[in-house]
Amino acid sequence: MSTCTTASRDLDEPLAGTAATARTWLLLEQPGPWGAKALTSSHLDPALGRALEAAAQDTGVRIALIRRPGRHADCGTPAERQVYAAHTTPGNVWLHSATTCAPERLLDLDFTALGTGDPRTFDAALQGRLHTGDPLALVCTNGKRDRCCALLGRPLAAELAASGVAGSWEVTHLGGHRFSPTLLVLPYGYAYGRAEAHAVKEILQGVREGRVVTEGCRGNSAWERPGQAAELAVRRACGEHAAEALGVVRTEGAAPRWEVTVAHTDGRLWRVIVAQGASLPPRPESCGSALGSPARMDVVAVREMPRATIPVAC
Repeated sequence: MSTCTTASRDLDEPLAGTAATARTWLLLEQPGPWGAKALTSSHLDPALGRALEAAAQDTGVRIALIRRPGRHADCGTPAERQVYAAHTTPGNVWLHSATTCAPERLLDLDFTALGTGDPRTFDAALQGRLHTGDPLALVCTNGKRDRCCALLGRPLAAELAASGVAGSWEVTHLGGHRFSPTLLVLPYGYAYGRAEAHAVKEILQGVREGRVVTEGCRGNSAWERPGQAAELAVRRACGEHAAEALGVVRTEGAAPRWEVTVAHTDGRLWRVIVAQGASLPPRPESCGSALGSPARMDVVAVREMPRATIPVAC
């Protein structure tokens, strides 16, 4: 049976520059089944889901539901839910956690502050604290969005949990069904595609050591897609693996061509030319959809620049 994932893999579609964009992730535990739009089609009160979507709009915060790997029978409303907030911009990366019996308390959050990297509202509203446990491995398993996410994502999540990966969760939607199994790792916010359990364990070990594994990486969610591709290209060009060593400080241009400035914490700068192309031949972007040519981010050039020659604007 042909799937969108099979077509993407067979055509060797590039992964870089395909991650979902979010400076801050807000994750709420919601057991049970999920619909295609999980915030309003799960066992979470749909009125609360709509209110959360409205509160997060244009703030840089992306909300997702999570659940522990395994069977997802209807077991009623959980007495207590796990909640996480993570900011992914290098230089201010953090992951805070909390538990709550009242998910409506999330409406007390200052979403604008969360989006800019301020965790105080999360801690005050939910009695949150800095997460000191294992990094989070979030595997998309929402088969109502695309069957590949269930067929490929759920076995990966189950394997991770069975092998003792304490931070493994299923998550509602990370985009890019055709790259399933897809994975987001927090706190650093790097997304991965076509993930396998042994590679995920290597990725998580890197996170514990403050390193980024670039193999299979789709990009850092803190950046827009041209920036994701540019930052990964610089990492590969200079062999940099430290998680917070690089940042996208300027993006000029518009589709189909951008000039992206990537800065190192040691003062080095690179100018990266990124072009938007079309993936050919046509292939389904998701299972059951018509054939299309998904946009791809192609890095045309990577050039290190003297710092004084580039005006940098945050």
